[in-house]
Amino acid sequence: MLPVELRGLLLDYAGVLDDPGRAGALPLLEVAHHARRSGISTAVVSNASGLPDPRIADLFDAVVLSGAVAVAKPSREIYLLTAHRLGLEPRQCVFVDDLQQNVAGAVHAGMVGVHHRGVDSTIAELTVLFDLQLPPDLVVRG
Repeated sequence: MLPVELRGLLLDYAGVLDDPGRAGALPLLEVAHHARRSGISTAVVSNASGLPDPRIADLFDAVVLSGAVAVAKPSREIYLLTAHRLGLEPRQCVFVDDLQQNVAGAVHAGMVGVHHRGVDSTIAELTVLFDLQLPPDLVVRG
């Protein structure tokens, strides 16, 4: 079986994108920005009814909010819908969430799942999965 090229990055908002990590900024928002500039499609997938700052939507290719689509994580339908909106197959997508059951839902839908436990470990995983070249202030140092 040929390896699948990962081309989509889906991130939860609360607990992931809004996690300041040790730097106090929003490093995963910066990672998503760099991924998008590298040609990776990006999406926010959230069970919230809206984003705290509507301008965040402009930073992503798609925003899928359970309140707007009437399906919530961890239902596989929300992941399939998001992949479809990005024009990708689920197997081409990586989903990041701080709740294990939501990661399991994405994996059940055919995606690669990353359980966010901390900014540094999530950045390290995404760097490897997507072969991202990040600026020095985002690179995790061992």
